[in-house]
Amino acid sequence: MKKKVVLAFSGGLDTSYCAMYLAKDMGYEVYTALANTGGFTEKECKAIEEKALRLGAVKHVTLNIEQEYYEKSIKYMVFGNVLRNGTYPLSVSSERIFQALATIRYAKEIDANAVAHGSTGAGNDQIRFDLTFNVLAPDIEIITPTRDRNLSREYEINYLKENGYETDFRKMEYSINKGLWGTSIGGKETLHSNQTLPETAYPSQLNIDENETEEDVYIDFADGEIAGVNGLTYKNKVDAIRKVEELGARWAIGRDMHVGDTIIGVKGRVGFEAAGSLLIIDAHKLLEKHTLTKWQQYWKEQIATWYGMFLHEAQYLEPVMRDMEAFLQSAQKHVTGRVFITLRPYSYTLVGIESEHDLMRSDFGVYGEEQKAWTAQDAKGFTKILGNQMKIYYNVNKEQNHD
Repeated sequence: MKKKVVLAFSGGLDTSYCAMYLAKDMGYEVYTALANTGGFTEKECKAIEEKALRLGAVKHVTLNIEQEYYEKSIKYMVFGNVLRNGTYPLSVSSERIFQALATIRYAKEIDANAVAHGSTGAGNDQIRFDLTFNVLAPDIEIITPTRDRNLSREYEINYLKENGYETDFRKMEYSINKGLWGTSIGGKETLHSNQTLPETAYPSQLNIDENETEEDVYIDFADGEIAGVNGLTYKNKVDAIRKVEELGARWAIGRDMHVGDTIIGVKGRVGFEAAGSLLIIDAHKLLEKHTLTKWQQYWKEQIATWYGMFLHEAQYLEPVMRDMEAFLQSAQKHVTGRVFITLRPYSYTLVGIESEHDLMRSDFGVYGEEQKAWTAQDAKGFTKILGNQMKIYYNVNKEQNHD
């Protein structure tokens, strides 16, 4: 009997080459698996299945893991307001982990002898797939033809053509990776430090009427999770995210360039658009400013920074991630309310919030206006005690000039 291999399959050039090479040259019984975290429509999934079977796969499956991706990743990225380097919402980084998890689960279900992916040796994804496979199925062989054979794009195209597979593999000017939490865009400009992407590179174009200048929207949160958009309550959080994305995308909101440190140690640069995730994270963060104490905000920010870094660097299965998730979840107990936003072309303004947990609503005073829980004498005494340590330092060290 032929050995079984499960190939993480997207339908792109690298995975198309891998499917045919594994079946034809290596003699495997190839099972292709598309782990859909929200980046593919039903029509696109069907087209990918047909492509896989044409390439020699004996079976193709679409593993729909949108809900798992939300419950186990997106939810916590919102709780932590996670933006890598203060910019990037970790869209592709987090998706790859869950695609790897789904692929290895399927490989174990069908008793596969091997698992394969189309990553090259130059990026982060090879680590994310390999590490996940190694941890969860250490006895299953990992095959990576594109990486191991150091193949060029031209070689892969010629191989497919020579073996009777015809399709349009012309190299597009820009590579697009679309997902539920954002779309990454790579092109010739992202390879240089002094260039940016042109307008035409972005999949979502400005799509407003001539007389439109702005649009007011609002997002509801319940215990830190998105609960509604413009008055409509969503039981399915994935649908709510898509609605926010739809609203923001027509104003061409959420574009930026991410520069970061890759797992393999080199700097990486990529463009992205992420209207939904950026609007949701910024709205959530504003609501937290009103409903959390300063120390809750401080420690949550420290933990969220580590959480985002570990997620980016393929450490999702590290047990400390569950500990950090527990902290992030605990801090959301009072993060409930409505956030008002004004959308404009390429930008937006966070207008304000309404929440029964708004700490500005206390009876202790109004900042800059009046105090209700202390007297002027209390404030004078407090200030003296607060400055005592500094007064002692400067008195002992006789330092008079502090410019």
